[in-house]
Amino acid sequence: MKNSKSNSSKQLLKLALESLEDDKAIDVISINLIGRSSIADFMIVASGNSTRQVASMGNNLIKKFKDIGIRVPSPEGMSNGDWVLIDASDILIHIFRPEVRDFYSLEKMWLKNEKDELIASNEK
Repeated sequence: MKNSKSNSSKQLLKLALESLEDDKAIDVISINLIGRSSIADFMIVASGNSTRQVASMGNNLIKKFKDIGIRVPSPEGMSNGDWVLIDASDILIHIFRPEVRDFYSLEKMWLKNEKDELIASNEK
């Protein structure tokens, strides 16, 4: 059962990463949280150049998840556009404006070492 869950979360990860790439997200990283956290299997951190782009990327992701039958709770931060958080089942997606991302340095809390980012990115 766990393997099936892991495969479905990897498919969601792939969908989210492709959507962010299509929307010209900047500095996209994915972090594998399997075995490290009970809140999600993967975390994605990405940036957009403006509040409008950040909100647009968030809206596009929510639409793509809805299209495949995944309902996500209301995202946090959509109205402000500085930082959008989307909880898509086993994937947490954080989209920031670059200045806000630098301030919080969220990915540094979760990356154990430089290889974590590379491993997660190669799992697409």
